[in-house]
Amino acid sequence: MTTRILRGGPGYPPRLEELPEPPPELYLRGAAASERLLRLTDSPCVAIVGARMASAAGAAFASRMAQGLARAGVAVLSGLAAGIDGAAHSGALEAGGRTVAVLGCGIDRDYPRSNATLAARIATAGVVLSEYPPGVAPAPWRFPARNRIVAALADATIVVEASRRSGALITAGFALELGREVLAVPSSPWVDAAAGANALLRDGATPVTCVEDVLVALGIDPSAASGPVAATMPGDPGKLLAAIRRSPASPEALGVRLGFDAPRLGRAIATLELAGAIVRERDGSLVGT
Repeated sequence: MTTRILRGGPGYPPRLEELPEPPPELYLRGAAASERLLRLTDSPCVAIVGARMASAAGAAFASRMAQGLARAGVAVLSGLAAGIDGAAHSGALEAGGRTVAVLGCGIDRDYPRSNATLAARIATAGVVLSEYPPGVAPAPWRFPARNRIVAALADATIVVEASRRSGALITAGFALELGREVLAVPSSPWVDAAAGANALLRDGATPVTCVEDVLVALGIDPSAASGPVAATMPGDPGKLLAAIRRSPASPEALGVRLGFDAPRLGRAIATLELAGAIVRERDGSLVGT
């Protein structure tokens, strides 16, 4: 079922009226979606955006950030793209929270197709919306236009792992024009995929390293959020986690560094992965979340 909302009519989010060119109509998936949208946008909302080709660590951070915000009662918005967007939506849902996905194509399209299952989950627990009616195909110019809606619906935008030409920077630009808070996740200056986020920080964006940073920016008591993964763990997993946080490396290099044989190392890695304390990058190296 598709719900259509006209500008000026019931269910149209007031925040969108702040845009220079508000969408004349919105399309939402599912019954009662317009009521859910108004409830979500009437409470604190944060957009989490970033690279489609995100690193494992970046995606894990976005997911963990969304989980913490969801537990604090903050709705999470993004664009349902691969990478950071999808990780943010998934994290909010895993925490039993609320999330809004804004499409850059017709409301009946799942783009990318790999996120079709995720879109169905969002339509049930949150809201999937688009300014485009059914049948409109994805097109490169539709996604920057989509980003203005993401920025307008959010109280703040967090940029994670964005290159200098990332669409996430377009979202941040719209947020700044609307007087919204822009936050960015610091990363190594050697990482090309983080150059855009680092540039935002240089230009005055608020650094964000944990959920508490975002809650403070929103004026929310940080005690409302659940705590992050424990900084330390006992035994071999704790030793391995400390070594990874000092310097991410391949499992083999970490085993040599710590003097762990293969079975001992495997058990420690399995414990940390089950706890969600580490993730594997594409090159096989282990990094802490």
